[in-house]
Amino acid sequence: MASTLSLRTTTDVAPLRRVHAPAAYEYRIAPAPLGGAKKRVFDIIVATAALIVLAPVLLLIAALVRLDSPGPAVYRQERTGFRGRAFTIFKFRTMRTMESAQKVEQARPGDKRVTRIGRLLRRTSLDELPQLLNVVLGDMSLVGPRPHAIRHDRHFLLADELYPRRFLARPGITGAAQTSGARGVTATAEQIEKRLRLDLDYIENWSLLRDIAILICTVRVVFGDKDAC
Repeated sequence: MASTLSLRTTTDVAPLRRVHAPAAYEYRIAPAPLGGAKKRVFDIIVATAALIVLAPVLLLIAALVRLDSPGPAVYRQERTGFRGRAFTIFKFRTMRTMESAQKVEQARPGDKRVTRIGRLLRRTSLDELPQLLNVVLGDMSLVGPRPHAIRHDRHFLLADELYPRRFLARPGITGAAQTSGARGVTATAEQIEKRLRLDLDYIENWSLLRDIAILICTVRVVFGDKDAC
């Protein structure tokens, strides 16, 4: 089983295959998100079960966020999803400021905007849990390329002509890039390329078993096993 569920790392991802049609055109005419009905049914079952089981945890985190600093417990922001369409993403608020999708600046180590409880939520990725609702609503998948702020997507589109292929899949709460060392700030061209390469490899080689493997790896990493993958 271990070999079946093993994940590809940055060093063994195959070179990206060039597509015949322009990438921007390809994602606009995609008939359905990556994985189709099989992936969607899996997402609904797991996300719904997780929301029920984790309801007390979600309520506790929401209360701690409200007590730690003024403002709402849940942060809403526009992100880019399947076919490049905008959707509203839900996250537990981890900052004192509420930036729009057009002005958002990525958080960096030591960022003074991050609250005390926010630092813990970011370190454990618990701030992403409200996105289970995004999965149920159909905006996101459990596994897929992480959605970026619209402003950042406009910048990344200029970095690589294959970047739009990420929009062939619903964005994910977690993904191949996040479990292969490409999580966090994308401040350099090398960081953008590393994440893009892993995301597109996932899209080209998707399987339900791979989704399960990434979810297992994500849970292990969250609980402190940094070498889980």
